[in-house]
Amino acid sequence: MNVLCFIGGAFIFPKANMLFGVYYPDSPAFHWWQIFTYMFMHGGFTHVFFNMFALFMFGPILEQILGSKRFINYYLITGLGALALQFAVQAYEVHSLTGTFAASHQMDVNVAQQTAIGPALQDLSQDQINNLLSIYVFPMVGASGAIFGLLVAFGYLFPNTELYLFFIPVPIKAKIFIPIYIILELFLGVSKFAGDSVAHFAHLGGALFGFILIKVWKIKRPGLWG
Repeated sequence: MNVLCFIGGAFIFPKANMLFGVYYPDSPAFHWWQIFTYMFMHGGFTHVFFNMFALFMFGPILEQILGSKRFINYYLITGLGALALQFAVQAYEVHSLTGTFAASHQMDVNVAQQTAIGPALQDLSQDQINNLLSIYVFPMVGASGAIFGLLVAFGYLFPNTELYLFFIPVPIKAKIFIPIYIILELFLGVSKFAGDSVAHFAHLGGALFGFILIKVWKIKRPGLWG
């Protein structure tokens, strides 16, 4: 599904991400279906490749443990959980900049031209305006939140499995790599480096909801893996 949506968006309907990627709920471009469709859209070949590579690597073994139906539910719920945390962080940022969670009534937002004018912007610095614009006019796309949910499930169920990664010359156990990766995402999300368009808090939301689901469903570690 992810690959088909990427191909369709890249070659058939170039503006697919604007329609099916998800915007902040107060954005004029927001539609209810984006809550579900955003996780099947991607921002480029590298984006979809690494997400699908992770799904291929971790998905089948987790599906064996969870069962097909529960695995699909897990994937979709962690994707929605990723969006929930991203929305919460965006709402906090909008409120901290404008004093309200819904600032669209204080400014005229043009999503197509990626511009906005109005009283909400008058006392803001250029960096703050850019931050507000990024929330209102740029959609979030990708399955990364759900993929982080899979990573957490794999790390919890198979903590001592050694992972071989492209950029690390030696194997590293899942119980070491995945927590470090999550901490790095938290650092990058809080730091907000200039030019970083990655939705780090969506990744963290997927990881958080994934961990909660594993606990609520009382999924046990397979004895063979430990």
